[in-house]
Amino acid sequence: MTAPAANAGALTHRLSSSVQLTVDAAATNVTRLGNSYSISGSNVGTSDGTTAGVLSTGAITSGIYSPGAISANQLSATNGQAFSYSTAFTQGDVIPTSAPTVGAVAAFGNITSTAAGAAGDLAGTIATSGAITLTAGGAGTNATGQFVSELSILH
Repeated sequence: MTAPAANAGALTHRLSSSVQLTVDAAATNVTRLGNSYSISGSNVGTSDGTTAGVLSTGAITSGIYSPGAISANQLSATNGQAFSYSTAFTQGDVIPTSAPTVGAVAAFGNITSTAAGAAGDLAGTIATSGAITLTAGGAGTNATGQFVSELSILH
């Protein structure tokens, strides 16, 4: 008879630690606003000044729309009746002719800008005991510390 082999299994212990410190860069996000124009009415006639029922297309220069002249008058067939007329115009942003210099921002209608972070006292350490020490920095900074202990017993 032979005795079965003894198997003690495997024991694995892993320790890992990390600290990540980041300082955000300055950032700017811009959106160019486009032009919009609308006109509506009832029981009203429109004219571009020369032809009844015609609206001038206007002109676009450097991305800016300038609507043509429009006049409105109550239709002769509806004199004495109620009429309505409305127009709305939103002027868009000019299309830049050159790229802005470093640090400059195009003058667009929708701008979000954030300053660069400041490291200040930003710091992080992990002791051999696993104790994590993180020191806050200035605005626009992040500190993340992690300590992982993994124990595996296989049989």
